[in-house]
Amino acid sequence: MSYEEPLSRKAVAISISESADMAVLGLGKEHLRDAMAEVARHLLAMGARLIYGGDLRAYGFTELLFELVARHRRDADVGDERPGVVSYLPWPVHRSKPASEVRKLATDLAGIAELHCLDRQGRDIPLDALAPQPATLTDEEWADGLTAMRAVLTETADARVVLGGRVSGYKGLMPGIAEETLDALKAGQPVFLLGGFGGCARDIAEELKLVAPKAAPLGWPGRDAFVGFDPSSLNNGLTEVENRTLVRTAHVDEAITLILRGLLRLADRSAGTA
Repeated sequence: MSYEEPLSRKAVAISISESADMAVLGLGKEHLRDAMAEVARHLLAMGARLIYGGDLRAYGFTELLFELVARHRRDADVGDERPGVVSYLPWPVHRSKPASEVRKLATDLAGIAELHCLDRQGRDIPLDALAPQPATLTDEEWADGLTAMRAVLTETADARVVLGGRVSGYKGLMPGIAEETLDALKAGQPVFLLGGFGGCARDIAEELKLVAPKAAPLGWPGRDAFVGFDPSSLNNGLTEVENRTLVRTAHVDEAITLILRGLLRLADRSAGTA
């Protein structure tokens, strides 16, 4: 019997974006990037594949993830040659780039990441069928494309890690972190909520009654959709006490320990019922 990595059969989606609360918390953008890098590195070391729906901005989180996987290859099982990252580009993102640039990126990432371009309904588009770059994209196209992409992320992932998240200046029906987390909660998918970096993740933790609300909580479109969810809705293998620690900590090592603890507990339970 060949050795199998603990999380080799799991795909973990990462939801992350900048948080307006970082400066107030005494943190900078580099802290959020470092947190993502460390979480991703440990998941890869345990054999997990990473799922990400991102953009193609220079120095963005997508680029960071690709660089990380190029340096830290996934500890895959024998015979498992799948890349460590599956990246989904929503309709408005790849449509805003020249098709030749997207094709070149896919070629450059061969062996490192799978790159999927989605249409407005979330269906895969072959790279050789990408349409010419349009002059402009409407708000409706952005909202449809992003919502469709987030549904695909939930369908393809086994768990989700959430941190940061802007609640203003976003495109789509609601903040991206909120929509991705809401999809996961509705699907009963394990969610690991890191609220120590503030932002949308912290606001969601308030709605789940894991942390006390701010004196003047921010309202944003879709926030009321979390009413009715509670700590048990996270379904992540952690106790309520552990989840309260996870949403408060800004210590990356502590957060990683809790994420891995929950995933391994879930894997053990799954193995026990197999």
